[in-house]
Amino acid sequence: MDSFLKAIAAASSGMDAQSTRLRTISENIANADTPGFRRKLVTFESVLDRSTGATRLEIGDVSLDPSELELEHRPGHPLADANGYVEMSNVDMLVELADAREAQRSYEANLRMFDQARKMKGSILDLLKR
Repeated sequence: MDSFLKAIAAASSGMDAQSTRLRTISENIANADTPGFRRKLVTFESVLDRSTGATRLEIGDVSLDPSELELEHRPGHPLADANGYVEMSNVDMLVELADAREAQRSYEANLRMFDQARKMKGSILDLLKR
């Protein structure tokens, strides 16, 4: 596999991983006010594809954040304990927005790398045609 195809494969796997990360972050944001919801965390793994020789980025484990759930005093809530406290989610909107921004920028960087490799391959083919 030539270096251009390796670059394209690496960029496309990076875009796929970052889009999965963005979906997970969106789910966290959507459930920020859901009692008992635990924030989901995405991990990445770098994997060597032996058939092509390209290094790909894959999603590792999607795990739950083990940090404590926020307690909120709501005595009339159906999920309240004997003291009137409800375990809310452990989603911090500032952290989620920062993670979303980082995932978006990583996706865009992979997209630029993909596009640049494609343009370079096209330029080489144009030169060979002359």
